[in-house]
Amino acid sequence: MGQVQGKVALVTGGAAGIGAAIATTLGREGATVVLTDLDTRRGEETAAGIRAAGGEALFLPQDVTEEERWREIIAEIDQRHGRLDVLVANAGIAIIAPITEMSLADWRKQTAVNIDGVFLSAKHGIPLMRKSGQGGSIVMISSVAGLRGSAGLAGYSATKGAVRLFSKSVALECAGARDGIRCNSIHPGIIGTEIWEKMPAGAADARRNAPIDPRVLAEAGVPTGQLGTPQDVANAVLFLASDASGYVNGSEIVVDAGMMAGRVGNLAAR
Repeated sequence: MGQVQGKVALVTGGAAGIGAAIATTLGREGATVVLTDLDTRRGEETAAGIRAAGGEALFLPQDVTEEERWREIIAEIDQRHGRLDVLVANAGIAIIAPITEMSLADWRKQTAVNIDGVFLSAKHGIPLMRKSGQGGSIVMISSVAGLRGSAGLAGYSATKGAVRLFSKSVALECAGARDGIRCNSIHPGIIGTEIWEKMPAGAADARRNAPIDPRVLAEAGVPTGQLGTPQDVANAVLFLASDASGYVNGSEIVVDAGMMAGRVGNLAAR
């Protein structure tokens, strides 16, 4: 307990799923948490849950694509706490469609949330993080889809690949400024969240419209056959947010039970 005691943390997309697990974990470990989301009801519930468990949390409604709202969010954190130590850019969406069938509107919607929202988090969060003079930690949530291609996920992969390299550039800019701010990315594999219910199973076959079952995907694509949990990702965020990761910068943590390592089986023995 207390791994981020006394720190002020901002978590975007914190109302449910991975974001809620991150916010709850940081709150449990001593951080004062500000979580934002478009889902006001669930965002308030998550914040209330953190407070009920003895932590400090505030929910603020936010569309991460709106720059003026970013100015307001950062100003409120500054007014309330005077500092920002941990910034978790988690808000994101996934739109599955073959390249030739994806609309330009959907492409732009996805890039607006997944890239523009992350850019704005750094642009407006870094000045407040620098204000304390004590550095801080930025964690950007990417995906294994940002490390390799996937049919039907071209748009999503493009955004998550951008997040991966953007985080490294942010790390280098902050390192050059000697401001003590670190920036790393996390790449979850197949995690059991509600996002799968919102994506039709039509990545390679547009004729299928049933919701994707992540358990089936995990059994087929994860070496251990395990479906990850939001807490698995939250644990990695906690490490990067804490002082234990003080020498980790411009790096990436893959939380995928071995997906990116390769395939199970000894091909040499066949």
